[in-house]
Amino acid sequence: MSQESKEKVIVQLTKVFRQYGYEGATLARLSEATGLGKASLYHHFPKGKEEMAAAVLESMGDCVEANILAPLRGCGEPLERIRVMTTNVDKLYSGGKQSCLLAVLALGEAKDLFHNEIRNALHVWINTLAEVLIGVEIEHSQAQQRAEDAILKIQGSLILARSLDNTAPFKRVLERLPEELLQT
Repeated sequence: MSQESKEKVIVQLTKVFRQYGYEGATLARLSEATGLGKASLYHHFPKGKEEMAAAVLESMGDCVEANILAPLRGCGEPLERIRVMTTNVDKLYSGGKQSCLLAVLALGEAKDLFHNEIRNALHVWINTLAEVLIGVEIEHSQAQQRAEDAILKIQGSLILARSLDNTAPFKRVLERLPEELLQT
């Protein structure tokens, strides 16, 4: 399988894991979504569903690095960097219509399999955002708390948006977040 083909397969796998979670992502669903037979899936992912989920997490990590963390670490005014982050978070979660892969894989059987990766990913996001806030003279512990609260608001609003079939709470959080984070 070429790298391009594998990336397309991972996109399809991601959709299944996001929709059904780890337990609900059966080989039948994964096979149907990718168009690959079960034997082909095992050929490309010899450790089965666990390896598929790990590949999906790695791909998501690359996406988060490029679209969320890199802009936060970049040049420019802090407000603008945070706005780029929230714009890209909006795209990542399809305006609040998509579940967070980290949240989905933090539950059930997957929790034990991917706990360290998920914890590390969240710590990196929180710490990167806190560094932006420290750069505008917000005290370290306050910056850390605000960054944690920001991730809490994003994740909580995603759950609310999906549960209510209403993306307005998610959109509202993203709209207000840049100014709230930098408020003195």
